[in-house]
Amino acid sequence: MKQVTIIKQDGTKEAFDVEKLRGSLRRSGASDKAIEEVIEKIDKELKDGMTTSTIYKHAFKHLEYVERPVAAKYSMKRAILALGPSGYPFESFIGEILKAKGYKNIKIGTMIQGACVEHEVDILAEKEGKQIGAEIKFHNKLGIASDLKVALYVHSRFEDIREGEKKRKEELISEDWLITNTRFSKNAIKYSKCVGMKLISWNYPKGEGLQDMIDETGIHPITALTTLTSEEKVKLMEKKIVLCRNLENNQEALKSIGLKGQKLEDIMKETQGLCKV
Repeated sequence: MKQVTIIKQDGTKEAFDVEKLRGSLRRSGASDKAIEEVIEKIDKELKDGMTTSTIYKHAFKHLEYVERPVAAKYSMKRAILALGPSGYPFESFIGEILKAKGYKNIKIGTMIQGACVEHEVDILAEKEGKQIGAEIKFHNKLGIASDLKVALYVHSRFEDIREGEKKRKEELISEDWLITNTRFSKNAIKYSKCVGMKLISWNYPKGEGLQDMIDETGIHPITALTTLTSEEKVKLMEKKIVLCRNLENNQEALKSIGLKGQKLEDIMKETQGLCKV
């Protein structure tokens, strides 16, 4: 494999590590044969100064050719970005993941009176007698971090809610969560550990991040599908269809946005394949 320096999303440079590429392909469910084919193609295209985004696009293109449903899963991080520009589809997506993990009474966008002002809590959910309140920070670009200011702001909101609960002698929220689809700064993590606020990002905490939750539950957004155009994905999300499994046996939803014939069959095939990956 060529020894080259590549540029990460945040602008920093590092040596290209083929094992990282191999690991991400394997995690997507790619076969050993497909992995080696993609790596062989990438090796021929690698050059100094390539961005991780360019490498991803090349790997995705080759993987899409040999194993389309796996390519859809490989593109998951970017598929989450495509749930924007508003954060609502992402909030709904997180709600479905929590439901699959055994949380109940999930509510999106609930207004709760604090001691000083009223606050909108993005997600409320219950499990084992505890109710979590989650603030969702959605970003539609890679490389953006939720920093210390965000953690401070979110924690202060939950503190006001808690003070309001004390005045009313009730407890609506027993755990504070902050969830993002990208990453947190080191200081945001340090502060949140100190005050007891749970953070979830794409790969944090280790083994329990958003990527792990997606792998565990098999909940995939429709934005991961490569057979749908961006416009078609938006039309489906406008109809509150956010998950691939909502399409798995639902040709009517696709027909309702004008899809038919071979195109419809290709989408159904990819959807059913992704649900099995």
